[in-house]
Parts: sequence; structure tokens; C-alpha cells
Amino acid sequence: MSRTVVITGATSGIGRATARAFAARGDRLVLAARNADTLTEVRAECLAAGAQVVAVPTDIAEAGAPDALARAATEAFGGVDVWVHTAAVMAYGRFDRQPEHVFDQVVRTNLIAAAAVARSALRLFRATGAGTLVLTGSVLGHITAPYMSGYVASKWGLRGLARALQQECRDLPGVQVCLVSPGSVDTPVYQRAANYLGRIGRPPPPVSSASRVARAIVRSADRPRREVSVGRINVLMRFGFTVLPGVYDRLVGPLMRRVGLTDEPVAPHEGVVFTSAPGGTVSGGWRGGRDHARRSDRLG
Repeated sequence: MSRTVVITGATSGIGRATARAFAARGDRLVLAARNADTLTEVRAECLAAGAQVVAVPTDIAEAGAPDALARAATEAFGGVDVWVHTAAVMAYGRFDRQPEHVFDQVVRTNLIAAAAVARSALRLFRATGAGTLVLTGSVLGHITAPYMSGYVASKWGLRGLARALQQECRDLPGVQVCLVSPGSVDTPVYQRAANYLGRIGRPPPPVSSASRVARAIVRSADRPRREVSVGRINVLMRFGFTVLPGVYDRLVGPLMRRVGLTDEPVAPHEGVVFTSAPGGTVSGGWRGGRDHARRSDRLG
């Protein structure tokens, strides 16, 4: 039986992979992201897979955007069964050396906008008594890493929000709130991050594919769980962070500089924190090696 699925952040990375995965199942899709041209490309991909698709250009961080998206989904398909929120941005830099407005926008996009999405989705679900909200967290919602303070703070906040919503929905057995928390993922978010560190970021190995995370999201929609971790060493990192905090803190800085950053210099810039970029892709090229990642960065 097909469902109506809203996907925010649908033009690249995990969001685009998730749109393809639901389209392959024949679900009805409402796709939202900032870049209208790239959104049209994703819509065409999903239509070719046989799905019914509505594309709604949306900056989910703007006030009222989630409610407008909920109305568009209801007008198109009569309601929403699943809402998947994948939209996120990233910024690299020491906390005291990156612009305040960039830090604030990372938190606004990754946490405040996610809360607005959850509010709109849960109002719909509470009215009908059924629905599943899937939020995309991160292993960095359980551990910390230097030079990514805004992203870390927002993902810790998102995990707390998800847990609180799960508690509040206990009186609604048909309404589920799920959190999918990947580790390193092969997406363009690292190249497109704001950067005030002087070196382009990269996902530390081992790196999962965006399609693997998308499959976890689809499974969460089918069989909801409180939280699903995607990544071979997530449990090990969480163990070290919790049980051996002194050792973790001594190692995480050197490891971040060695495997979490490339050797490519970059001038300070805002990335896509405030504005979208054309040409979204599922992969950032990281699983194909560093040279592949450099080509992907130039092309994206």
C-alpha cells in the first residue's frame, strides 16, 4: 500500500537518496528543498521510477515554511503518512573565530527548523491519529568533535528533541518519532560547508553511502524504532566518549586534523549555509578516494 511521504532536504545527499528509495516503492512524494532547478531534477528521477511527485521549493528555515509544506501535501494527496527531515548545513572553524551569524544559522537550520518541521508533522498526525516522523541525526549527537561546534550543538539538541517528542507521543500509539543517526556519510555536505578553518573538511573513514542511510530511513518508516545508528564504528566512538573521556579528548583533536580535514586550502566562505547551490548530488565522491572527492568538489 503506497503512502504519502514528505522529504525535506531532497536535492542532495541523504535526502536525494531517500527520495529515490521511496519512489522505487511507489510511494507518493512531496519533495522540498531550496534550489528549484535541482528539485526539478529530483522530481524527474522519481517520476521516472513511477512515483507520483509534487515538488515544493522551500527554505525550511524560514518562518511558516513547514506549515506551508504541510498544506501543499494535504492539498495534493489528502494528508501525510511519513515525514522525513534531512535538511542540514555545516560550518568548519574554531568557535571563537567563525562569524556569529554563521554559527547561529547552522543551529537555526539543523535544530530550530527541525523543530518547526516536527511541530507541523505532529499536528497533522495527531489530527488523524497516525503518522511517522523520521529525523536525521548524527553520531555527533552523541559525541563531540572540534571545529564543528554549531553542527555538534544542533545534533545534540535534535537528539534531545526527538527523545522528548517520543515521550510526549506515548498517548498516540499510531504516531511514531524516529531518529536515524549516521556516522560519516558520502555526501556533498563537507565540500559545501561554510569554512573558517583554512582546510576543506571530509568525512573520517569508514564512510557509509547515502543510499545505506536512506535504506535505514525507509526501514524506520516501515518498522519505527526510537533510534537507528548507521556506521560501523559509531558504537566504539560513543563508548570511548562516555567511558574514557580523557583519552577521547586527547585523541579527537589530532585525529580530526588528520582524517577529518583534507590538505586542500580554502579561503573563508559561507558555503551553502545561507544560500543554495545548484547541481546537488547524492555522493560527495569520498568513497572513490580523495582525487574523486576533489573532482566532485570542482563539478558541484
